[in-house]
This record gives sequence, C-alpha cells and structure tokens, in this order.
Amino acid sequence: MDSSKVDEVVFDFPPFLRVYKDGRKERIQNSEFIPPSIDPTTGVSSKDVVIDPQTGVSARLYLPKLKDPQTKLPLVVYFHGGGFCIETAFTATYHNYLNSLVAEANVVAISVDYRRAPDHPVPIAYEDSWTSLQWVGSQSKEEEWFKNYVDFDRVFMAGDSAGANIAHNMAIRAGYSDLNGLKFNGIVLIHPYFAGNEPIGSEVDPNFSRLGCKRVLVCVAEKDGLRDRGKFYYEELGKSEWDGVVEFMEAEEENHVFHLFNYTCKNAVDLMKRVVSFINTSE
Repeated sequence: MDSSKVDEVVFDFPPFLRVYKDGRKERIQNSEFIPPSIDPTTGVSSKDVVIDPQTGVSARLYLPKLKDPQTKLPLVVYFHGGGFCIETAFTATYHNYLNSLVAEANVVAISVDYRRAPDHPVPIAYEDSWTSLQWVGSQSKEEEWFKNYVDFDRVFMAGDSAGANIAHNMAIRAGYSDLNGLKFNGIVLIHPYFAGNEPIGSEVDPNFSRLGCKRVLVCVAEKDGLRDRGKFYYEELGKSEWDGVVEFMEAEEENHVFHLFNYTCKNAVDLMKRVVSFINTSE
C-alpha cells in the first residue's frame, strides 16, 4: 500500500484533531483519564455516574467539603470545552477546574461527558447534554448527593468554549421543553465558542427571548479570536425581548480559556471570583 495515501490528511482542525484518508482519527491533545477522588487540596469528593447505559454517556459528580450537612447547596451543571472533539469531563484540565470551582463556590456540581466528534458529530453533543439534564431532573430525589445536599431552587448551567455553546443551547431548549421540573436560575458562558462563516452581526439567534433562565454571565478574553462574537451575544441578548439580566466580564491581555492553564494568575482568580459571586447571588 502506498504509505503516502495512508498518511493523507483529509481533515485538519489544529490544535485539536486530524483525520486521515484511511479513517484513522488523531486527537492531538492528550485526554488521559483521571479517576474520581477526594481532592487533598480542596477536600472536594467526586464520583462517576452513568447517564445512559445504551450510549455510554456519563458524568462526574462533585461534592464540597461540607461545613453544615443540613444546608442545601446550589447545583452547577458543567459542560466542558474542546471544540466538540477533544477533552472530556475526566481529564486533568476539567477535573482540577471543577474541584476548584466546587470548593470556591461551595456548590454540588455535575460535569457532563458528552460524546465527541468526529465519531459522534454535532448535534449528538447537544442531545447527550439534554439527556443528561433530563437525568438530573429525574434523579433529584434518587441520587444520594442530589437528594441530601442540593437545593433544586438554585440550579445553574456553566461551560467554557464549546461547553458554553452547549449551555446556551440547553437554556434555549429548556425555555420551551420540560426537564422533569428542573429549572435554571442562570447560566455562565466562559469564552463561548460562537463561530461562523458569516460576518458578525449577520446572525442572531431568534430564540433569545425563550432563554430558560433569568440571569446570564458572559465572560470573554481580550486576545481571544472568539471575543467579538461573545460580546455581540451579550449586546444582542440585552436588547432582545428576553426578560432577564445579562452581565459581562472581559479579561484584558488574555487568550482563550487561559484560566484553565494559568489558574493562579490574577485574571484567572478574578474570573473565578466573578463566577462564584454570580452563582451565590440571590435573584
């Protein structure tokens, strides 16, 4: 066999994914599985659950070190980033970030592991995420950590990059579909992956007014190529017929998802504080 044919690249999505003519798929960035644990730094506990045995969709649950076991806590449903094709809920990047978020915000969290492209192209990631939200609603009185520690009157969605895109789409769908009674107080969109071939301003989601929450926090980074679309989203949502409050935060001199890789820098600390404040502020 001609080795040049075998190694011919038919799709290149740097720095994420490469697909070869013979069908091989190469995820350029490492996605090593990190097991659940009791984090020695934060005291946060985690465990894995299966959402759908047929598809293999699963998630990781996080529980903070409890100061008062009788006090019910907010729930954050988190969708990881990675261009819909890399990273998982179980990589070190997201395991470490969720440990920090759960400890800082004093919340219970579930980090959804949706199926990824190209083996499972979009919209499968959206369908898996919706299935996961349905599962959360159905498990409010069944799953031990939900039943014992979650205040289901304070539920949020959050995500970065592609995960922020998913959170937006889930909030739109939640505005007109039932989730076993699950309602959302707000969503956090960190460096949202809103991309397109058309110029910014030529596309606006006509379903803005149906967004299934009352508060939105949009966070962008100054040097991020997706920054302008994130800001445009914030501006258009504020002008839409949606009956809610949208907030905006910009990290100066920073690139896309910088906070996941340089989490001790001032801008990352400030971003974490803003997210924590948003989650813990009463409507």
